[in-house]
Amino acid sequence: MSLASPTPNGADAAVAKAKAGAPGRAAFAFIFVTVALDMLALGVMIPVLPKLVVQLEGGDMVRAAAVTGGFGFIWNAMQFLFSPVVGAASDRLGRRPVVLLSNFGLGLDYILMALAPNIGWLFAGRVISGITAASFSSATAYIADITPPEGRARLFGMIGAAFGLGFIVGPALGGFLGAVSLRLPFWVAAALSLTNAAYGFFVLPESLPRERRERFVWSKANPLGSIDLLRSEPALLGLALVAFIDYLAHESLPSCFVLYADYRYGWGEGRIGAVLATVGVAMAVVQALLVAPMVRAFGERRAVLLGMALGVVSLAVFGGAPTGAIFMVGVPFVALWGIAGPAMQTLLTRRVGASEQGRLQGALGSLRGIGGMIGPVLFTQAFAAAIRPHVAVRVPGAPYLLAAALLAVGMAWAVRATRGDA
Repeated sequence: MSLASPTPNGADAAVAKAKAGAPGRAAFAFIFVTVALDMLALGVMIPVLPKLVVQLEGGDMVRAAAVTGGFGFIWNAMQFLFSPVVGAASDRLGRRPVVLLSNFGLGLDYILMALAPNIGWLFAGRVISGITAASFSSATAYIADITPPEGRARLFGMIGAAFGLGFIVGPALGGFLGAVSLRLPFWVAAALSLTNAAYGFFVLPESLPRERRERFVWSKANPLGSIDLLRSEPALLGLALVAFIDYLAHESLPSCFVLYADYRYGWGEGRIGAVLATVGVAMAVVQALLVAPMVRAFGERRAVLLGMALGVVSLAVFGGAPTGAIFMVGVPFVALWGIAGPAMQTLLTRRVGASEQGRLQGALGSLRGIGGMIGPVLFTQAFAAAIRPHVAVRVPGAPYLLAAALLAVGMAWAVRATRGDA
């Protein structure tokens, strides 16, 4: 059953039904669970994928760091290339088939990685995962289809909460399961994705009626096109550069943490999962409770600078910490770094008109994807170079110290780029 009546006024009918009927709530509940389970399935692999790479590479940590960086690059490259393609496909084919095929594809991909006998198989799995996980844009488009404009911000916020919930629970579960077997988290992730796809096949209605679908045009699926907007104004370009440096520095955290914690502190899968969950909870608390009052108290410009300064502190602590206990001192600071992001988004949105907000978010998503391609290679290579057997002085915290230096440069640029803001 469609959520929108197949009439010339289908968009208005969709909004009316969303306001009045339970189907809209049920459909949103499924999308909420889909996003949470997708992140849970991705999260359970975080503590174990690098260790599986080490195992398949015969225990060679240097080689494993290089391979892990390559995996991060290819996954983000697929996201960068296919997110706009998948979004355009959902405009042509409808949201339901794209969302369900994504869940089904992820499930099969996790099975492939669970059975992987060598690095080549894992590489293929990361390519497929990057493509099938690119359906987040379709999930958010589904929410826009079934929700009146005045209610979308709240539901998008709930989707963000689902995203965070899956990431908090996933690494902890992955660490627990990985302590039993490095392959077990992949099987659990596959079961979650396939179960969700099967459930959605029976309960998820289509949200986009045929008369509202658009012809698939490759120019609309171009991941580089939206970046042109950022060059339209020097002030916008300057702040966008700050945002890109912020995204890039963030990539040091997921790219190197597992290998770094194993090498420097000897942490196992369970401890790594618990620490990741702790970081996730701290970040969620800051985002939910502290961002709004901090921005009100300091203003957007000072909130950006304060958040980035705390980020520099956190990365310096992570890179220099000789013990796991000192490493944990940096966790509150890395969570408070999260104040900068929403304040920066606010400043960016003020620099474009109302009709260009969508293009702006697409451009920022492209910058995030580029950072996701560069970061894993840059930081894992820094880690690999810093721990090579013949290096005179080993500095395993090099990737975090490099990220701290980059973020400090970004903060200095932010001082200039936001000079006209309050």
